[in-house]
Amino acid sequence: MRFAPEGYPFIIASLFAAGISSAFLLWIWRTGGNGGIFSVAVLAAGLLCLTAAFMLYFFRDPDRNVPEEAGLFVSPADGKVIVIRDVFEKDYLKAEVKEIGIFMSPMNVHVNRAPCDGKVSAVKHSPGIYMAAYKDDASIKNENIVMALDCKEGKVLVRQVAGFVARRAVCRVKAGDTLKRGERYGMIKFGSRLDVYLPKEVAVAVKLGDRVKAGESVLGSMGTKNQA
Repeated sequence: MRFAPEGYPFIIASLFAAGISSAFLLWIWRTGGNGGIFSVAVLAAGLLCLTAAFMLYFFRDPDRNVPEEAGLFVSPADGKVIVIRDVFEKDYLKAEVKEIGIFMSPMNVHVNRAPCDGKVSAVKHSPGIYMAAYKDDASIKNENIVMALDCKEGKVLVRQVAGFVARRAVCRVKAGDTLKRGERYGMIKFGSRLDVYLPKEVAVAVKLGDRVKAGESVLGSMGTKNQA
C-alpha cells in the first residue's frame, strides 16, 4: 500500500508509540505487575494501536484508474458532492463557471488529483477561519489554497479548503508546473472540502449526494448533453 508523504511523520510517530506501549504491556505481563497498572497499560496500548491503524488508513494513497477519453474532467477529491451551481468566479478565472463542491470525511482518501491535463498558472494560499467545511461560505472564509490550471478544454480552478478539524492543506505544485489528468498534486489533512470550477460549457455528470473518487470519477465533459 502506498501512503501520502505528508503522512509519514504521523505514521512513524504513532507506530513508535504503539510499539513502546505494547512492549511495556508485555513486560508488565511477564513480570506479574499488579492488576491496576496492567489494566492501564492494556488501555493505553489499545488506544495507541488504534491510533496507528487510523493513521495508516487515513494517509493511504491507492492507485486509481484514470479515464483516458478526451474532454473529460475527473474529480480532484474523494468524497460527497455537496454543491453544483453556476457562479461567476471573479478572482482568478473572471468568468461564468460551474462550481462543484466535494466534502471529504475523515474516512475518505485525502490525496488530491488534477481534474485535467494542464499547466499551473497560479497557486495562492489565503489565511482564514476554520468553520465546518460543509457550510456554504466555508469555501471563501476558511483557510484555503487555490490552484489555477490552464487546460486544453479551458481554464480550471481547484480550491483546497481547510475545515473545523482539518487545519492543513498541502499543495505540492507551483506556477509553471504541468499536471496530467488524475496526477497527485496535494492533500488535505483530516477531513475537509475541495471546490472545483469548470468551464460553463461543461456537461455535469454528477448530482448532489453522489460519492466520487479522485482521479477516477468523471465530474463532467465537454460537448455532450448535461446529465445532471
